[in-house]
Amino acid sequence: MAQEVGELRRETNSAVVRIGILGGTFDPVHIGHLILAEEARDQLGLSRVYFVPAGDPPHKRARRLAPVEHRIQMIGLAIAGNPVFQVSRVDADRPGPHYTIDMVRIFQAQLPQGGELYFLMGFDSLTELPTWHRPADLVAACRLVALTRYNVPLDWEYLENRLPGIRERVALLDMPELEIASHQIQERIRQGRSIRYLAPEEVRRYIEERGLYRTDRDS
Repeated sequence: MAQEVGELRRETNSAVVRIGILGGTFDPVHIGHLILAEEARDQLGLSRVYFVPAGDPPHKRARRLAPVEHRIQMIGLAIAGNPVFQVSRVDADRPGPHYTIDMVRIFQAQLPQGGELYFLMGFDSLTELPTWHRPADLVAACRLVALTRYNVPLDWEYLENRLPGIRERVALLDMPELEIASHQIQERIRQGRSIRYLAPEEVRRYIEERGLYRTDRDS
């Protein structure tokens, strides 16, 4: 986290430091991740957005993931040229299991006074938030940012019953809805189909050159 610490402290020249965190497996990173991060930066005025690949996500232990170093490299290729986007090794370099609240606490401890944290997530993740590890602590530690889903209502009553006060802690982004998922990209690769324009071209070439995702057992 040393690199992130220095960067967050240098942000103190800003009137309000707003830091976005986009966590996930990024297996692989795709344009949906990038659009979410950019829309959050634009609509919320974020100073920086950190992509945080999980090394050992508890909810995906039954699924074989590409090694985290591959996933970090792909993120780096995907965000190159955007100075606001950074990749963080905070989960990759510490023992698992990696819970979101623990990662957010690490960022929170390094924020300058008056800084704000925004945790970016998909609509489905927001609806499932009550099942996460220590969700109430997560809601208290940061602002939550989720995509809107057209024609899909959000059950605020359910969320408020499980996590009182959550509605005041959530910002909904209005942005293009893209049905792109990493597992779909993996399946297309196994079928020998194109993933061009689903993932950045540099990421597509990285996957092809290293033979990632060609079978269910590839890593």
